[in-house]
Amino acid sequence: MTYVVTEACIKCKHTDCVDVCPTDAFREGPNFLAIDPDECIDCTLCVPECPVEAIFAEDDVPKAQREFIALNADLAKLWPPIVEKKDALPDADDWAKVKSKRAELDRGAAA
Repeated sequence: MTYVVTEACIKCKHTDCVDVCPTDAFREGPNFLAIDPDECIDCTLCVPECPVEAIFAEDDVPKAQREFIALNADLAKLWPPIVEKKDALPDADDWAKVKSKRAELDRGAAA
């Protein structure tokens, strides 16, 4: 089992989770983080660090968010590792309140 970043992270990209990851499993895109399932060791350390509650164990990903399991795996192959905490996106607090933002996901390379 691995952990999965879900829709709540889109356009927020808090990186508190990155600081506690012992395997550097997080990957950084322009407005979203993904977890590389091949690097994740299921330690759970990232889960309580996420201020928008976007990280779930694979078996616990809400039904409406199940597509993010494959999405994390796919994006992890494209995006570079992120190993240090950075500031969240400038309007993260506003976007944290938005529930449906899947269409806002930017699959490009991190800035």
